[in-house]
Amino acid sequence: MSRYHLFLIFVFIFAWVWGALNPYSREEWLLENYLVFIFVPIVLITGRYFRLSDFSYTLITIFLMLHITGAHFTYEKVPFGYFLENLMGETRNMYDRLVHFAFGFLLAYPIREVFVRITRAKGIWGYYIPFDLTLSLSAIYEIIEWITVRNVSQAAGITFLGAQGDIWDSQKDMFAAALGALLAMLIIFIINSRLNRSFLSELKESFKINGNNSGKTDKSAGDTW
Repeated sequence: MSRYHLFLIFVFIFAWVWGALNPYSREEWLLENYLVFIFVPIVLITGRYFRLSDFSYTLITIFLMLHITGAHFTYEKVPFGYFLENLMGETRNMYDRLVHFAFGFLLAYPIREVFVRITRAKGIWGYYIPFDLTLSLSAIYEIIEWITVRNVSQAAGITFLGAQGDIWDSQKDMFAAALGALLAMLIIFIINSRLNRSFLSELKESFKINGNNSGKTDKSAGDTW
């Protein structure tokens, strides 16, 4: 590990310990941290064999700190969320919506980095598929929320869900994540268009379907290409 990696780990541990001390609801804090207990070791272990850029690890750390703050106060009682509520003219604490947006905006780049390095995808697919994967992970989290709520006490489930009376909360959370991921991909798209000399040629090439000539049949697969 580099010194910068150790610095990020120190920042995360410091924030996590702060969040673990006297949280608003210990049961809610534990529910919110189950995924942290799973996700952080995966990042650390895989980093030994599949190291991401420092930029990706920075984005992941920032997102985890936002989540740790939400777990400490419970998402519907984070002080900054009340500021957003007044600023946006809403009738609910908006911190959870901010974190869902941050999920898309901050994690789309690390997801893109993993996807591009594994598949060597270029052109449009290096932007669309990471966007799609980020939105899929957001939907998976909403499913995890639903399963969790069905298997814990009613009070803990309501707090963990954080819907605050909004029947469309899950859909709005996924929409916020989609907006964040879309914005992140647009920024990367613009930067690459300025810095990558072969950007346009790769973009055009990515719209072509490689394989046999149109209308021919691959007899082994039984498909018409």
